[in-house]
Amino acid sequence: MSAMNRQVRLAARPVGLPKRSDWSFTEEAIPALKQGEILVKVTHLSLDPAMRGWMNEGKSYIRPVDIGEVMRAGGAGEVAASMNPDFAVGDKVAGNFGVQQYAVSDAKGVRKVDTRFVPLSTYLGVLGMPGMTAYFGLLDIGKPKAGETVVVSGAAGAVGAAVGQIAKIKGCRVVGIAGGAQKCKYLVDELGFDAAIDYKAGDVKAGLKTHCPAGIDVYFDNVGGEILEAALARINLHARIVICGAISQYNNTTPPRGPANYLSLLVNRASMTGMVVFDYAARYGEGARDMAQWIKEGKLKAKEDVVTGGIDAFPETLLKLFKGENFGKLVLAL
Repeated sequence: MSAMNRQVRLAARPVGLPKRSDWSFTEEAIPALKQGEILVKVTHLSLDPAMRGWMNEGKSYIRPVDIGEVMRAGGAGEVAASMNPDFAVGDKVAGNFGVQQYAVSDAKGVRKVDTRFVPLSTYLGVLGMPGMTAYFGLLDIGKPKAGETVVVSGAAGAVGAAVGQIAKIKGCRVVGIAGGAQKCKYLVDELGFDAAIDYKAGDVKAGLKTHCPAGIDVYFDNVGGEILEAALARINLHARIVICGAISQYNNTTPPRGPANYLSLLVNRASMTGMVVFDYAARYGEGARDMAQWIKEGKLKAKEDVVTGGIDAFPETLLKLFKGENFGKLVLAL
């Protein structure tokens, strides 16, 4: 194929919020496919808070993106050419394709998806990595029981919204923490949360006292910092805290802030466990089946914030995550 492939590569390790100068835009010819490979025309890119951590040098749960490397990102699109008998031209697929218009893949980790009932972007949200994060993080680590109180921060985001809805499906009382009246109204009126706390408008600690009078049994944390501290102050005996992310800390130029009141874990004999979705890769099928069934039954709603702008819009669109400007799963349409 003689077409050119436009790509976004990491040019420098960001200090604080990523700047446009931290990226380079390159073009290269699409290579001929080898046996077993497929060529995917990427139509949608998944933009996730975890991407900020992947830009940093240092030991983590996944190797950092190298300087000069195409930025790592989940994506979805259509098979444009195939040398793999399991994939045909025209198949809709999702996988880790990177920030580029075309991706050559050995097909490992690439899955065919069905767009007859949900749009392709949903496979980057509740039927993709964010949904699997919510499903396994809440059910395997949080272990919610009917009647318990579950609190989730970043509740209007892709992971948080799914966590709250799954907790409701399991019979729990659910309180979400989000930024802005519109998001909080959405959580309660459309997703069925029992209450929502607007961290931009008031005291989260006071809000938790009001809306969690019997304390917190499960806290699913996506933001860290002061909100994590506020939740720790309200946990019950044997509470389970799931550490999924800490978006409030990702762009700090100083060391991350840890909870000063961590001894609440000791007093309440509670657990605080980190969660990385890749650990559950072998079980994604299980999660996807349940999530798809809940969508079909109307118990689980998906909201994607799809930005149309193409590859050139990637740097600015990514920043929406860290400014709290996205409403639902952030997706860049190419």
